[in-house]
Amino acid sequence: MEENKYKETAVGSLRISEEVIATIAALATKEIEGVAELAPNMGSIKNILGRSSAAKALKIELSDDVATIDVYVHLKYGTNIPDVASSIQNNVKSTVQNMTGIAVSKVNVNITGIAFEDAGDAE
Repeated sequence: MEENKYKETAVGSLRISEEVIATIAALATKEIEGVAELAPNMGSIKNILGRSSAAKALKIELSDDVATIDVYVHLKYGTNIPDVASSIQNNVKSTVQNMTGIAVSKVNVNITGIAFEDAGDAE
């Protein structure tokens, strides 16, 4: 995975890979009530092979030190989809910006499924 050249200083430079940004965004997504799980982005075979599960569920685009993040999730049945999506967007944006210093222009939330409780979980 390509690394993004983020900051040069007198001492050297700092590089943060897209994989690290994806991991941070995945953890921020999982913190939101109503998220059942991250869902794999089946956009291309390149997205499936050779990437961590966090990177498979997210698509990170970096341009001039500004990130656009696509998140793919399954939500729990009965959750308010617009509220959960908004919470994901806000949490991912603030967490990535605070931890990396990289500006996030957009967080696109893609709901790819609904998770229902198993009959065994109701007991």
